[in-house]
Amino acid sequence: MRSKLFVPASRPELYTKAMQSEADGISFDLEDAVEQRRKATARVELATWLKSLPPKQEVGKILIVRCNSIDTPEFQDDIQAVACAALHQINLPKVESPDAVIAMAEALERAEKEHGVDTPIGILANIESPRGLRCASEIARAHPRVCGLQIGFGDLFKPLGIQPSNEACQYVRIQVRLAAGEAGIEAYDGAYVDIGNPQGYEEDAKAANAMGFAGKSCIHPSQVRLANNIFIPDAAEVAHALRVMEAAENNLARGTGAFVVDGKLVDGPFIESARRLIERARRADTLE
Repeated sequence: MRSKLFVPASRPELYTKAMQSEADGISFDLEDAVEQRRKATARVELATWLKSLPPKQEVGKILIVRCNSIDTPEFQDDIQAVACAALHQINLPKVESPDAVIAMAEALERAEKEHGVDTPIGILANIESPRGLRCASEIARAHPRVCGLQIGFGDLFKPLGIQPSNEACQYVRIQVRLAAGEAGIEAYDGAYVDIGNPQGYEEDAKAANAMGFAGKSCIHPSQVRLANNIFIPDAAEVAHALRVMEAAENNLARGTGAFVVDGKLVDGPFIESARRLIERARRADTLE
């Protein structure tokens, strides 16, 4: 999921328009983007629309709902309302412990049973507090439903007075990426709020891509194409990866675990990296 476009759940006139965008994923927001007095109405509007869609295998986009945090009165109502066959993931904000993930998984299981949802809905866990960052590895491994970690820079930095410099962001990114890597799941970069600065968005996205992130949030449609173009394997890198996999097949069959491809030493970690790169290219439909 290279690009994840946020849509306020209180703006139903934007739902179909977002689905027609180039974004890989659409995240319908019931949390920060919806004023408190509108939350109940937005929940009903979003749930009605989601349940009108075909099953997730046929939707063509990754559909996500950012619910309200687990310690709010809205949480249980959110999960019960939006759990349906079209939904791929629930984005749980402000996760600070494995217990929150487990509670979320239990709520999802109850809602799925009640609504006859056969395919489990994944959990995208937000890392956006000091404690959440410290516990990121445990959060990532808390339950099989966790399919990714998502950084929330605003909630993490603003209360502490930290400026979102490249150094500060990269410090957080490497910790989240390693936590996700330990769990074997993807990491997704946070939003870039300066909508009128596409160059800044590109630089921010490239910094995340260099850390092995799979994609980045988009808070405006103009950011979608930027993300898609950055979080896509370079053609030369894909060609090298294909040569690595071909050489690996030949060498491993002969019992040789380390060998040279394009003048570079290759062994186990590089073979796995090549395999993942090829899979990313295949998902992005750029593998010839």
